[in-house]
Amino acid sequence: MPFFIIAGAVNGAIAVALGAFGAHALADRLSAHYLDIWEKAVHYQMFHAVALLAIGILMSPALFGSSTALSWAGYLLLAGIIIFSGSLYVLSLSGIGILGAITPIGGVAFIAGWIMLIVAASKFGN
Repeated sequence: MPFFIIAGAVNGAIAVALGAFGAHALADRLSAHYLDIWEKAVHYQMFHAVALLAIGILMSPALFGSSTALSWAGYLLLAGIIIFSGSLYVLSLSGIGILGAITPIGGVAFIAGWIMLIVAASKFGN
């Protein structure tokens, strides 16, 4: 099952839906500050949804195939979406400032995921 392709596509669809929701339903309900936070969450979710698609494609037998480093990259990016973007969505809607303390954990997961992608690429062909 192409898990990361499905996860990327699902997150892409969710990012588009939440972006539209923010632009239309929340535009008059949230302050400019919280709308900016909402948009940041949408952007990061979409960027990393595309990265998940790429990881899923790279895991095809014709390319990298099954790779522990690629799997780690995908799971870390998925965790980053949930923690980073998820905490920003909830922060935007609730105004609970402490949620901003959770967001960097998602950022670290993103960074670690990208590093694992570098590790996987460096092993390809060796």
